[in-house]
Amino acid sequence: MSLEIASKMKEEIEEKLDRLARLIAGEGLAGVLINSQPNFAWLTAGGTNGIDHSREPGAGTLLVRRDGRRFVLANRIELARLMTEQLHGQGYEPVDFAWEDEKANPSLVADLAHSLVTDELPLGSDLALGSTVRVVDTAIARSRYKLTAAEVDRFRALGKDTGEAIGKMARSLTPGLTEREVARQATSALANIGADSIVTLVAADDRLRKFRHPTPTDLHWEKTLMVVVCARRGGLIASLTRIVCAGPIPDSLKQLTRATAGVKAKLLEATKPGASGADLYEVATRAYSDAGFPGEEHLHHQGGAAGYRTRDWVAHPACTELVQDSQAFAWNPSITGSKVEETSIAFENGIEIITTTHGWPAITSEADDKYFLPDVLSL
Repeated sequence: MSLEIASKMKEEIEEKLDRLARLIAGEGLAGVLINSQPNFAWLTAGGTNGIDHSREPGAGTLLVRRDGRRFVLANRIELARLMTEQLHGQGYEPVDFAWEDEKANPSLVADLAHSLVTDELPLGSDLALGSTVRVVDTAIARSRYKLTAAEVDRFRALGKDTGEAIGKMARSLTPGLTEREVARQATSALANIGADSIVTLVAADDRLRKFRHPTPTDLHWEKTLMVVVCARRGGLIASLTRIVCAGPIPDSLKQLTRATAGVKAKLLEATKPGASGADLYEVATRAYSDAGFPGEEHLHHQGGAAGYRTRDWVAHPACTELVQDSQAFAWNPSITGSKVEETSIAFENGIEIITTTHGWPAITSEADDKYFLPDVLSL
């Protein structure tokens, strides 16, 4: 790691520790425990405590104390690796325990954490660790929403790489492949850029019209194909959707995709700091109706805030979350038979799409701000 990168990483981590310090003070806590895989990645500027990625908890828990002192609590299987490869130079003091004790005592981590604090105050945690620890995951999540300058740079790079990798893969596809084979190619394309596909959906032909979350099957693709990925690298997650068609694109699919892109453009235009999730849901609802497809908002969520989870929150009628400056969003409007999805970052002066595929056919929006959104590609 170069001195410049190390300096930027140190600055980023210090900013996040400052946010946690404010959270700890505001919540009246002795300290906060970080165990979930998304939050560990956030606080460590892209590190991982993940082994089993089917679980939210990771192998190793960070404790940030009220006075700023910090510890990592992990069993003896994991501690040395975490200290050497994930937390080197970040100022964490190691606390180990036997894996047998961890299995025998579900509250072991909470008990150890309590022994490491001196304040007569409760501990907070991002995950439930027993009755002696208060869950403050919502407050921790809100501390993540505003991306640091370094995170914006990493997210842009991930978005660009993901858009190019999936675009190249999609252009190479040929009819006759099964959805599972297409999914394997998408996963491999992301692996080549150092990313994991944590969501991979593929819909061939009629399945595109039938299902909003088409997990891959052995169905062979003949005419139309949709590929959806959520690519994770360094903890950050970029989401996108691409649709291809073997030969000429049916007029009906063109019309559906352009209408969906219109909804997407209205959402992008409205994603400004201070707007609420409820406001944005209403924007989508009106856009579907104006496009001649009222009620489509009820058939699938529209997406929402992104970052270290595929969606930190989703827009809905009762959503009170507010758009932050430098916050990531992945809107995914869909009209039965089509979908338009990109990842973007909202700033005070506008929103930036980061997953664009160079050379992919684009739909130019009619919104006040022009957006170039992915059309269907004819192979």
